[in-house]
Amino acid sequence: MLTAALIWVLVIYLTVPEGFDYSVKDEIGTGNALTKLVWIALLTFSLTLILWRRSLAAVMLRWVNPWLLAFIALAALSVVWSIEPSFTIKRVTRLLTFLTAALAFSLVGWHDRRFQNMLRPLVTQLMLGSLIFGLLAPTLAIEQSEQRELVGAWHGLATQKNSLGALAGIGAVLWLHAWLAAESTALKALLGGVLCGTCLLLSRSSTSLMATLFALAFMLLLLRSSAALRPYMPYLVTLFATLLLIYSLAVLRLVPGSDAVLSPITAITGKDMSFSGRTQIWDIITERVAQHPLLGGGYGAYWTGNVPESQSYEFMGRMNFYPTQTHNGYLDVINDLGVPGALFLLGFLVAYVRQALALMRANLIQSALYLGLLFQQLVGNLSEARWFSSLSVDFAIMTVASVAMSRVLLNYRLRALGTVSGAGAHAQ
Repeated sequence: MLTAALIWVLVIYLTVPEGFDYSVKDEIGTGNALTKLVWIALLTFSLTLILWRRSLAAVMLRWVNPWLLAFIALAALSVVWSIEPSFTIKRVTRLLTFLTAALAFSLVGWHDRRFQNMLRPLVTQLMLGSLIFGLLAPTLAIEQSEQRELVGAWHGLATQKNSLGALAGIGAVLWLHAWLAAESTALKALLGGVLCGTCLLLSRSSTSLMATLFALAFMLLLLRSSAALRPYMPYLVTLFATLLLIYSLAVLRLVPGSDAVLSPITAITGKDMSFSGRTQIWDIITERVAQHPLLGGGYGAYWTGNVPESQSYEFMGRMNFYPTQTHNGYLDVINDLGVPGALFLLGFLVAYVRQALALMRANLIQSALYLGLLFQQLVGNLSEARWFSSLSVDFAIMTVASVAMSRVLLNYRLRALGTVSGAGAHAQ
């Protein structure tokens, strides 16, 4: 229960703003004393658990996605050349907290379904809380802006509508998986799915809707396809991942003929070819990348607040608007850590897919969940900066998912060696 509480506190603190102050939108604050104490406690308690079970932790580290560890090391090293070293240190510390909390969670009371059993009720309660919050305090839970895309959009307990939409999408993936895997009754899965779907629609986040529909369709295909198609599933997964990568390059206009690739998707989502003005943001960030293409400006060092001292303040002069983020997870990594950052992100994604395919041979149902979450994030990062973001609840969840998948694979390896039995591995 304590290790599950680690993840619950982490997710809640990344979702709900400090002191329910909804006037602050996605900017990293100094943090009040309680918030600082909570983050210190999360890191300290996680490290204590890791030291307590250090033998198992040492084994686990050999199974964790190596590119995740390498990226965190690169981010920490970027303090040397960071344009804002103090912000880089703060955000690397948060990223390290993601990893240590995920590792501590995997070391105590483990069983193969523990990840979804912990996360599904948490996300569901956040969605229920968001609906209640919207009914009781609509001026706080519903956007009050007159911008066309924000009018009437709910952000619930989260700081903005896209954050609520992304969490609701994760909830929808978890509840569909619970039904497909017979981990829940049909009625409970239906109620949970409707709750998450309602929040997804109320958020009016078209990117989250598209990402969720893609992930749900993929899981249905993976778990409800005919037996004749099962041998080809690894190739199908690889094809989906490759197509999403090509689409990511097309969105950034890095591939000739991008408009031909984008037109069908923009017609489905209702977005114009500027992606609601995001392409202008990407153009400015691309100019910034050209200034330091080799190593970037340092992890988390660009978006430091809507203040004249911040280099990102240039958006106020050029757009009369401060977007608070790059609005593309792939470009954001390149801006922070240059070519090495992009390669480490690619390595993380390839290794994640390879681990999921290895798990597919032993447990198709569990593999489908981890792949469904990955594909949702691959699409979502086209217009939101979530990959390796220390401010993103999505990446905190993906960090836990990546470590949890590694633990499931380790358990299967131990069973194959006869170290633990199937029943004995249920609560390692």
